[in-house]
Amino acid sequence: MAKQFTKDSFQSDVLDSDKPVLVDFWAEWCGPCKMISPLIDQVAESVSDTAVVGKVNVDTEQELAREYSIQSIPTILFFKNGEIKDKIVGAAVTADLLKEKLAAL
Repeated sequence: MAKQFTKDSFQSDVLDSDKPVLVDFWAEWCGPCKMISPLIDQVAESVSDTAVVGKVNVDTEQELAREYSIQSIPTILFFKNGEIKDKIVGAAVTADLLKEKLAAL
């Protein structure tokens, strides 16, 4: 299961992580976000030893969404050593693609 990242946990869970981190920016009302949610959870389980996978609800965490200039959702950001290394906008993703991008970090 993917973690829920908040403004309070983002620094420690994402920016200070010694593993690569996938962050899915989503919202409850977003159809495509709901569509890829099971994929995100599946990836979270399969890479739990090597990476961190989590979600940011843009409605409850508007400050984080603004900070990372999230224009449309879903937006998936890939972090390594506190920096954004890759980005996917939209729901045209597969579990394999997400795993590949994490493994490349």
